[in-house]
Amino acid sequence: MLKNVVAVLLDGVHPFELGVVCEVFGIDRSDDGLPVYDFAVASAEGPTLRTHCGFTVSTPHGLERLEEADLIAVPAGDSYTSRDYPPALLDALRRAVARGARVLSVCTGVFVLAEAGLLDGRRCAVHWHNAGELSRRHPRVTVEPDVLYVDEDPVITSAGTAAGIDACLHLVRKEQGPEVANKIARRMVVPPHRDGGQAQYIERPLPKGPCDTVGEVLVWMEEHLDQEVTVEQLAARAHMSPRTFARRFQQETGTTPYRWILRQRVLLAQRLLEGTGDTVDSIAWRTGFGNAAALRHQFVRTLGTTPNACRRVFWGPQAAGTHPGPGASLLTTPRARPAAGADAG
Repeated sequence: MLKNVVAVLLDGVHPFELGVVCEVFGIDRSDDGLPVYDFAVASAEGPTLRTHCGFTVSTPHGLERLEEADLIAVPAGDSYTSRDYPPALLDALRRAVARGARVLSVCTGVFVLAEAGLLDGRRCAVHWHNAGELSRRHPRVTVEPDVLYVDEDPVITSAGTAAGIDACLHLVRKEQGPEVANKIARRMVVPPHRDGGQAQYIERPLPKGPCDTVGEVLVWMEEHLDQEVTVEQLAARAHMSPRTFARRFQQETGTTPYRWILRQRVLLAQRLLEGTGDTVDSIAWRTGFGNAAALRHQFVRTLGTTPNACRRVFWGPQAAGTHPGPGASLLTTPRARPAAGADAG
């Protein structure tokens, strides 16, 4: 049963990620018929801790408070990706899992669990910005940079900031049912479950690696995403045979022409959904998908969410009714309606 919950802190803790755990498990909502958790905040480094925002947090509880907890939450903190952790904390986390307790990390708190060896051979979530560092430091961990959280019971990991809310509500839903999780979410004024993952938030600039022989073709492809093209046409632009062009393209970009175009079309559609008031059908036309169904299919495959859900997340009133004016570039102004799909593969 999920009754005894403790958030364990290190120096430099991030207040938001700590607040997520406190909000879900530390508030008495018995007036709504919701369970009351035996909640506490414990310190792994003395009674007073510095937050990364400049103020301090004090608690009378030390690591002894972890010994009877059903759930130990590790919020993010400053320099958690590279600092050393108290051996007593790592031992306490290992003992907790060994006796059947759960551990949950929010954002960079995952580095603490990885250092304790609790993620070896397991999948985990982490903020996309820290995924490479976590993989480098802990090669036995399978990092999932596109998801909001991963439940590898008894270890639950979540990506940055608000994804900690998703993980906490998931655990409540799992242990105490959807009605309890939904009521807590309503009190917090947050969705009880979010679709998609981190993929829609990750910045994906165009590759900047050396593209000595296909660089000019890449520029042309980026400027003509609304057009149907074939490998033969692209090879002719590069003054190569189709076979040679396909091989050079793979060597210099790490992917095929078809996949490159498809990804850039999806990312252009994402930018248009976030920053314009154009309809999904119009955006599908402008990005070379031809129709909303084709756009939606590829959008879900690439970003893990739908075009409409993406727009709901990012939409702002300042973008409503925005349409490109005269003289806008090809990337924001449609030409003739293109055929659906692309043959470059």
